[in-house]
Amino acid sequence: MWQGKKISVIFPTYNEKDSVRAAVLDFFATGVVDEVIVVNNNAAPGTDEEVEGTGAVISYEPMQGYGHAIRRGLDVATGDGLIVSEPDGTFAGRDVIKLLAYSGDCDVVFGTRTHQEFIWEGANMGWWLKWGNYAVAKMMEFLFNASTLSDVGCTMRYLSRPALETMRPYFAGGGSSFGLEMMLLALAHRQRVVQVPVNYHKRVGVSSVTGYPHKAVLLGLEMIGLVLRHRLAPLPRPRPLMARVARPPSDG
Repeated sequence: MWQGKKISVIFPTYNEKDSVRAAVLDFFATGVVDEVIVVNNNAAPGTDEEVEGTGAVISYEPMQGYGHAIRRGLDVATGDGLIVSEPDGTFAGRDVIKLLAYSGDCDVVFGTRTHQEFIWEGANMGWWLKWGNYAVAKMMEFLFNASTLSDVGCTMRYLSRPALETMRPYFAGGGSSFGLEMMLLALAHRQRVVQVPVNYHKRVGVSSVTGYPHKAVLLGLEMIGLVLRHRLAPLPRPRPLMARVARPPSDG
């Protein structure tokens, strides 16, 4: 609980079996997190067993993709404030306090991983990723006349319940660029936005996207196109909200 508000954390998981348990316990240990939703997105065998007994809720999203998993978690979460992160060891539970510290003044608080002082040894934030994220962030800042931005790929973020409900009908993506889509929708809907530095640690295991240079390049190009489309085109029509069935995928 934070200033009388229930706080939910959403963890999309695909290849984080070896780190998800520690991540859940780390975020609960802050004392301000009331609910953790672990979204099993066709995750590695044994993931559910790692989560059991931690106090987290397991939900299932059969449609493969980072964005689909986050959207499932946002559908299931019951908090007044919602924090999206990843259970791969890269993010620290204590940074929840940083995000919440701005939640009284802002609708959305984004994390940024590009501040050198917060990049830990072994973190996957080399020259290309750091400055690529920074460049696209600055393009967004200029095109949308936004507050200072320095990262477009940081999963860790806070959304107020009203901000989520404003943006939710416009969600369209289900892949790796969904985090950027959320940022663009926040700016397009003139949400009060701020970005704060968060710690970025070495990942447990290998990312299915940024762990492979060619995939990271393709994602970067996709993000640039997404920014330009959102700036040059009017907001799309709201999409009808459809029920997302929270059950494990069928074995058959």
